[in-house]
This record gives sequence, structure tokens and C-alpha cells, in this order.
Amino acid sequence: MITLTVIRKRIGCGAFMAAVTLLTSAACSPQPAAPTPTAAVETVIHTVEVTRVVEMPVTVTPQPTSAESPTPTESPTITATPTETPTITATPTPTHTPTYSAPRIRVLMWSQCRYGPGVGYLYEYDLFEGNLMEVIGWQEILAHKQDDTWEPSIWLYVRALGGGINICWVNSNLVEVYQGDIFDAPRYTARMPFSQLYKPPVAVEAWREGNNVTVMWSSVWMTEDDYRGYLVEAWVCHGGQLYLAPVGYKDVNIANPAVVIPDEPGCSEPSNARLYTVEKHGYTQWIRVPWPGFDD
Repeated sequence: MITLTVIRKRIGCGAFMAAVTLLTSAACSPQPAAPTPTAAVETVIHTVEVTRVVEMPVTVTPQPTSAESPTPTESPTITATPTETPTITATPTPTHTPTYSAPRIRVLMWSQCRYGPGVGYLYEYDLFEGNLMEVIGWQEILAHKQDDTWEPSIWLYVRALGGGINICWVNSNLVEVYQGDIFDAPRYTARMPFSQLYKPPVAVEAWREGNNVTVMWSSVWMTEDDYRGYLVEAWVCHGGQLYLAPVGYKDVNIANPAVVIPDEPGCSEPSNARLYTVEKHGYTQWIRVPWPGFDD
């Protein structure tokens, strides 16, 4: 505890001035001399008690001087790169593609449907009047007619409506088209059943007499039940156009069968032919015919 004591003495104006120095001199004016009385001294003691000293911490943050101030680093100026505006490409509107519908035919009379386009190919099954079929292919051939003439003929590769698996060839003269166009179907090449039971013919030769070519070969032995003859597939010139001319030999099994096929000059491509042995299950590997030209 700290005690502060203030002593005040009242000794008259002059004595007080001596005690307190010059601070109160202006408050007293000179007085005439008078008899000096007995000095009265009054002492006043004031006691102040301080019970607690409080210390309050103060944080002083020094301010940097101008010399300590860091020099600001110059920030680089960012140049904006122009963004290329994308070109809007118009989305094409899809074009409606019509669904292909196979041409349809109605059989006019009883007909033999075959494994190839022509009567020289093996029989597959019968078609009857009123049968409805759809066309999945066609082929134009040079056909040998019963009057021993040759003329172009259209054959159709057909199947039952709805996608039957039994596909065969029928002469277009024996049917009528009741829906579509048969030439909307693709031009088709026959796929014939293959057989390994027998060998192809041997000793094949051919010679020309004017516009007719004779093809002859040595026969292949086959059982009577298997025997279906032979097939010559020739590509010959007729009226300036090259045609497939299929010719079947189904006569008796003689030692040297032969067929005669017409072939005219005037085509840009050379004529040619190949020969098969035919048995009831299908066709053997073919052998090439040495087709004679017009200068031979």
C-alpha cells in the first residue's frame, strides 16, 4: 500500500507564499505592516490508499521507414488473346431413304424352277399356276429354243414371299409381274451346287465352222442313277453383245458327246466357255474349253 501525505499549513498570506513559492504570489497584494500575531499552523493530512497496480500490455507495431518500404514489383501487362468465334455449321437434314421392296410375280402356268438361268441347268422344284414369288435377281441369256433358233431371254431368281430359303430360276415368259419392276433387282450370277463324286470331263476340244462352234469331250463314267449329262457355259457374241449361253447335254451317255453353239463376230470382248460334268447332286469342278477365234 502506498500512502501520499499532503501537509498544508496556514500561516498567513506571506508565510504561505514562502512555502508554496511563487504559485500564489499573484493572489496576495502588499499590505501595510502590522503587528505580527502568533502564527497559527493547521496541518491537514490526506491519506490515499492504492490497493492494486494494474499493468496493461501494449503491443507497439513499428512502422517501416521509407528506406525499408519494399519497391513494388511491376506486374506484367496481360494482353488479351482474341477468341475465335466458331463458325456454326448447319446440320444436314437426313434424307429419307425409301425401303427397298422386291418386285413380285405371279406364276402363270406349271413351270420347272432350276438351279441356273436356262433349261440346261438341273431341275430344282415345280412352280404352279397362281404361286406368288418375289424377285431377288435376274439374268439375260442367249437361249436355245425348240425350233433350233437362239434368242435373248430373261430369267428370274425367285423365292417365296417373305424370304423363303428355296431360291431358284424361272423363265420370265412363264410369269407376270404384279408389283414393282424386275429390273430393280440386281443382275445375278447363278450359284450352283458343287459335287465331288465325279471328275470333270477330259480331252476337250472345239472347232469353228463359220459362226458355229462345236465343243466335244470324252465322257465321264457315272452310274445310271447319278447321270445328268454335261453343261457348257459359253459367253458368245450375238448382235454385237456378249451373252451367257448355257447348253446342257442330257442325251445318252456316249463316248464323245458334243454340242454346237453359235458365236458371231463384232464384240469387244473375246468369247469363251467352260465345261462341267453333271450328276444328280450337283456340278463338278469346271474345265476350260479352248474356244476358237475367227482366225483359227
